[in-house]
Amino acid sequence: MITLHPEFLTKDGKKEFVVLSYEEFVAIQELIEDAEDVLDLRATKQEEKSKCSVSLEDVKKDLGIL
Repeated sequence: MITLHPEFLTKDGKKEFVVLSYEEFVAIQELIEDAEDVLDLRATKQEEKSKCSVSLEDVKKDLGIL
């Protein structure tokens, strides 16, 4: 996990913006991209599960190879 050192900019006494070092920003970007990759992979695996498939054993039986 990364350690952040944010600097807060306020407006009318309320936190309005956050300033991070470039290195911290890049680390967060990489974490987000990794998380998106995981979500894409999960979605793809779910799509593959929902597709009709035939096991190798069933194909062998159908072809009389067993």
